Amino acid sequence: MNIGSEYLRIVTERFKSIKKLGDQTIAQLSEADLHWKMNQESNSIAVIVKHLSGNMVSRWTDFLESDGEKPYRNREQEFADDVSSKNELIRIWEKGWSVFFEALNHLKEEDLLKRVLIRGESHLAMEAIERQLAHYAYHIGQIVYIGKQIRNEDWQSLSIPRGKSDEYLQQMLKKHQPKS
Repeated sequence: MNIGSEYLRIVTERFKSIKKLGDQTIAQLSEADLHWKMNQESNSIAVIVKHLSGNMVSRWTDFLESDGEKPYRNREQEFADDVSSKNELIRIWEKGWSVFFEALNHLKEEDLLKRVLIRGESHLAMEAIERQLAHYAYHIGQIVYIGKQIRNEDWQSLSIPRGKSDEYLQQMLKKHQPKS
C-alpha cells in the first residue's frame, strides 16, 4: 500500500462527502432561500457558493505551476449577491468543484511534497490540500446551518436524524459485522 496514494484517495472521498452535504442542502432550498441572510454582516448561500467557486477556480487552476491567488480573481466581487437564478448558482457551484476535482484527480504521490504558492506564501501541496479541506468544510457547514434555519421543521436531515442514533448504530454494527 502506498501512503501517498492512500492519502489522495481518502482526501478525495472527504471532499466528495462535504460537497454532497452542500448538494443536498441546495436541493432543499428555493431560489429565494438561496439569497436569505440573517443580517447585513451575514452572507447568503448564493454568496458563499460564489466565494467557494472563485476560490476553487483560482487555487486549483494550474495548481502546481502558479500561485493559487490568480490575478484574474476578483475576490471582493464574490461577496456581491448577484446570482440571478438557482440554475446559475448550481452552474457556479459545479464549475468550482469540477476545476477542483480535475486538479486533485491528476495529483500523484510525488506531487504531495512539491511546493505551491498561495498569495506568495509557500506550502507543501499536501498542506495546501488540507488548508482547502478546512476552508471548504467551514463554508459548507455555514451553508447547511443556513439551510436548516430556513427549512426549520421541513429540513431533511443529512446525517443521523434526532432520536435515531441507537437504530443507526445497530444498522452500522450489523453492516460491518464480520461474515462467518
